[in-house]
Amino acid sequence: MRLSVLDQAPVTSGNTAEGALHKAEELAILADELGYSRMWMAEHHGGHTFASSAPEVTAARLAARTQRIRIGTGGVMMMHYSPLKLAEVFKTLSAFTPGRIDFGVGRAPGGDTSAMYALSEGRQLMLHNMYDKLAVTMQLLCDEIPDDELYAKNAAAPTGVPLPEVWLLGSSGNSALQAAQMGVGYSFAQFFNGAMSNDILDQYRNNFKPSKFMEKPEINVSYMVTTAETKEEAEYEALPQDIFRLMMSKGRITQVLTPEEAQAVSLNEIDRMAIQEGRKIHLVGAVKDIASRLQEEQAHYGFHEAMICSIPHSQEKRLEVYRLLARELL
Repeated sequence: MRLSVLDQAPVTSGNTAEGALHKAEELAILADELGYSRMWMAEHHGGHTFASSAPEVTAARLAARTQRIRIGTGGVMMMHYSPLKLAEVFKTLSAFTPGRIDFGVGRAPGGDTSAMYALSEGRQLMLHNMYDKLAVTMQLLCDEIPDDELYAKNAAAPTGVPLPEVWLLGSSGNSALQAAQMGVGYSFAQFFNGAMSNDILDQYRNNFKPSKFMEKPEINVSYMVTTAETKEEAEYEALPQDIFRLMMSKGRITQVLTPEEAQAVSLNEIDRMAIQEGRKIHLVGAVKDIASRLQEEQAHYGFHEAMICSIPHSQEKRLEVYRLLARELL
C-alpha cells in the first residue's frame, strides 16, 4: 500500500503557529526518509487552530527540504484565487522541483463566511464555476490558450516547465465524475463524514479520460488516524482529537488539548456517545489493528493510496504514528 501525509499545521495547546509550521517541515523530512509517497498541506483561514493558511508557500519550503517525496496542496481552495494566479504559482513550484509537485484543489472555502468575504475583499462570491475555473487553470498549466476569453491573452509564466500532477478533492462524491472527465486524480476525504462508497469510486474509475496530467485513474483516501503500539496508549493520545471534534460539532473551535488536559474534561453521556460515533471516521487503535483496517479497506474499495492525517498533541507522538504505519505498511 502506498502511504502519504495530509497535514494542517495544527497549533496544539501550549504551542505556537510558528512552531506548527516548523513541525510540518520536520514531518515532511521524516516522511521522505520513511518512503511516504506524498505530503499535502491543507488550507485553513480565519482562526488560531491551524497555521496552514498558505499551503503553496509551505509546499515550496517542504519541497526544498526533501529529496524524493511529492509535495503539494490538499488542497488549495480555488474559490479564492484566479486561474492565472493558480497556474503561475504551481508552474513556479514545478520549475523549482520538477516531477515532485501536486496541484490539489478543493471547492470548499477553508474558513467561515467572514473569512470568505475578507478573501474576496467583500465582492460577491463566485461559487458556481469551480469546475470551469479548474479547467481554465489546467489549460494555463499546459501553456494553452484558455477557452475563457478573460484569460485568453495571458500566458501563465513560467512557460515550458514540467506539469504538476492535478488532483480534485471531494468528501461526498459530487466531484468524482468531474475528476474523471477532466483526467485528474481523485482524493476522497473519508475523515470528513465517512461517506466513501464503491459507487463513488467506480463512477470515477469507469468514466476516467486520460489527460496530460494523468494517464490512468488514481485515487487516494484521507484518514484521521491515532495509533500506538497498544490500544490503550492510542486511546489516551486520541482523546484530545475526539474532544476537539466534539467541540467543533457544537460550534466551538478550540486547540487540541494535551492528553492530561483531555482526561480532566467533564463529558456527559451524550458527549461520550458523540465521541464513539466519531470513531467511525477517526481510526484509533494498536498499529497492527489499524494497518489491518487500512489494508481491508483498500481491498474493499480498490483505492491506490492511504493519506494519513494524525494530530496527537505532541510532535513526538505524531511522528511516531507515521513511523509505526511505515513499519507495518511500507
